Amino acid sequence: MPTFKRDDVSIYYEEYGTGYPLLLFAPGGMRSSIEFWAKSPFDPTKELAANFRVIAMDQRNAGKSSAPISPSDGWDTYTGDHIALLDHLGIQQCHLMGGCIGGSYNLGMIKAAPRRVSAAVLQNPIGLSPKNREMFFAMFDGWAQSLKADRPKLDDASLRQFRDRMYGTDFVFNVSREFVRLCETPMLILCGNDDYHPEETSKEIAALAPNAELVEHWKASDVIGATVKRVREFLISHTPKS
Repeated sequence: MPTFKRDDVSIYYEEYGTGYPLLLFAPGGMRSSIEFWAKSPFDPTKELAANFRVIAMDQRNAGKSSAPISPSDGWDTYTGDHIALLDHLGIQQCHLMGGCIGGSYNLGMIKAAPRRVSAAVLQNPIGLSPKNREMFFAMFDGWAQSLKADRPKLDDASLRQFRDRMYGTDFVFNVSREFVRLCETPMLILCGNDDYHPEETSKEIAALAPNAELVEHWKASDVIGATVKRVREFLISHTPKS
């Protein structure tokens, strides 16, 4: 099992196929891990491995990855893991694809290291709506309580600070509208349509970003084949020429 370790952090990852690298950030909220791709409308570890070196990972404290938890943790903590994994693999530039929370991980990575991201696919990106703040807090709390079963010393006050850093802001939680407005990285947005993944968030990202395309109807069984083809063509079209 390939595992990357730095300090007290252990990140589990898997690789599929060969070619230009594509780093995946899985759905699943705080439990974002490789297994969720098999439950998605399509699995990029299977559908895109013929064209790319697909790298899937379990986020810290999800799946087979682990790390300490502190009240200062937040989106930047995860971005640090993502950049460190690329460094470990010797990857200077790659594409990104993120589902659910992975859409926000995409944007955080682009903000932190724009030259390292050639293009990004955001599938069902999360975002704040008038009725979902408490849903995100509850999702975080459920994940935190499951961790406390094995880590009884975890402090509730520290966890709340961590939770507020993740889900206490607005828009897509980890970057601003102004950043997206100035972000020139090509993006393909596969539109969300539920409370965790509001349709209005997907449409706003697509409207703000200067090089974004929106696919509104993409997950039904009769169009999923065309969706996979569109994602593959988008990524190939933005792959740097060697």
